[in-house]
Amino acid sequence: MLPENSNLITINGGSSSIKFAMYEMAKTPKLIFSGSINRIGLNGTTFNVNYIDQYENVGYEIYCPGFYEAAIFLILWLKKQTGFDRIKCVGHRIVHGMNHTHAEVIDATLLKELKRITDYDPDHLPAEIEIIELFRQRCPSVLQVACFDTSYHTTLPRIAKILPIPRRFDQAGVQRYGFHGLSYAFLMEKLKEIAGADRANGRIILAHIGNGASITAVKDGKSLDTSMGFTPAGGCIMGTRSGDLDPGVAWYMMNSEGMNTKQFNHLINHEAGLLGISETSADMQDLLQIESSDERAAEAVALFCYQLKKWIGSFMAVLEGLDTLVFSGGIGENAPIIRSRICEGLGFAGIALDEAQNEQNGFEISKADSKVKVLVIPTNEELMIAKCATDLYIESKNS
Repeated sequence: MLPENSNLITINGGSSSIKFAMYEMAKTPKLIFSGSINRIGLNGTTFNVNYIDQYENVGYEIYCPGFYEAAIFLILWLKKQTGFDRIKCVGHRIVHGMNHTHAEVIDATLLKELKRITDYDPDHLPAEIEIIELFRQRCPSVLQVACFDTSYHTTLPRIAKILPIPRRFDQAGVQRYGFHGLSYAFLMEKLKEIAGADRANGRIILAHIGNGASITAVKDGKSLDTSMGFTPAGGCIMGTRSGDLDPGVAWYMMNSEGMNTKQFNHLINHEAGLLGISETSADMQDLLQIESSDERAAEAVALFCYQLKKWIGSFMAVLEGLDTLVFSGGIGENAPIIRSRICEGLGFAGIALDEAQNEQNGFEISKADSKVKVLVIPTNEELMIAKCATDLYIESKNS
């Protein structure tokens, strides 16, 4: 049983931002407010909150020279809003969780393991660990839960996990893990709810495409392959991430420009992708607005669509066919022209878009006679975190 008037917080911490939300704890958690701190460590750090029962957002600039200061600001703000007596649980999105198959209560052992693998994901894990430790210091009685983005992909067959490198690296944990798992878990729940169990158990390709982008092949409800690999930088081109690179390119770039590993990691995560090719923006909407007059922007958009189409085709082979294609994420949910360009030429595979429905961002955007159903489903990673955290809170109180 859940105590009355109890709330939980969801936290999604990155290297330069923190997304957060508060939910009323229930079987289906009810959102109270959501918000974010953006541009941490940069000029113009902003704090924004959207209250569900109000029409206007609250937003203003704050001084946060680093992630520590931003996390402290958030914790103090939350305490001022509600007092921690009503906050029973904090659910954290942990991007890299190696082979953890489900969400887990955060204890000293788990925290030690996360610290051990920070080199796996230096862009996310250090910030995620820091905010966990700050919550432990400021409100030690609150249960904290780790919700891993890698958990959904622990069903990958061994052949889809291993990398073609000496086995000593595999034994050290260097393999393909996959990410965006919280989003994919939510999308599969929603697909089953909307379209039924038969379709959810079919051959499915899920495309979570936004500033971060990945594709996952699902059959019988299980992830069989996914585009991201050992880190979230792998796979298809993204807003500022390169996606897959020829290893020789990495050697050449580091050698010719004298980069160290930290500089190279920053380049492929924050200077590459759509931004690197266009030399103007990592935002797809910006690029679409100028593609007719800027060849660099046009090439960035074209490469994005071309690579996504290739990943879809390769995963059709993995699945031995396709029943359902789902678009989600910021671009997948809101850019009809990108969905159209990705699906263009895939008629041979049974994909036929209804362009009128596609333009309206409808739920089902394929033609009635299309062999493959093409759907648009908005994702909600925060709600998935809230559900996992609530379940673990109940379990901890009943054990």
